[in-house]
Amino acid sequence: MVDPLGTSADLVWLGRTATAGRLHGRSVHAQEAHRREGLGSGVGFAEVQEARFARKDLDAEDTGVSLHRLMAGKRQAFAHRHENAEEIYVVLAGSGRMKLDGDIIELGALDAIRVAPRVVRAFEAGPEGMQLLAFGPRRDGDGEVIQQWWTD
Repeated sequence: MVDPLGTSADLVWLGRTATAGRLHGRSVHAQEAHRREGLGSGVGFAEVQEARFARKDLDAEDTGVSLHRLMAGKRQAFAHRHENAEEIYVVLAGSGRMKLDGDIIELGALDAIRVAPRVVRAFEAGPEGMQLLAFGPRRDGDGEVIQQWWTD
């Protein structure tokens, strides 16, 4: 399976980014990502999921972008929704399911999903895990975390 988070725990984001018309090389190490904007072993979710948020590294003012990895057979620790922001998710590798309000859909590599504002969403990885990219407008205070939402 392709591993966008890297086969080594040392590198999380590696690549070239364009900001204000300039092209930069940039890499962010795992420890730095955890300290700044990571979700994983540092907050008790490492057995279920990892997430890295690159908005600040990309100097994005209004756009959020994050890379998520769900471990094989695991469901996200919580669901969430946004009052005003839509989000786009692209499955980079693996497969699984996504619950959108009351509907559950099957997902595979390179599937893209648009989620409208106010729709509650959560992911569950298949037997090989699932990695996905999420992006949309970044609005402070627009997200709501919902605990114990997908329990069946």
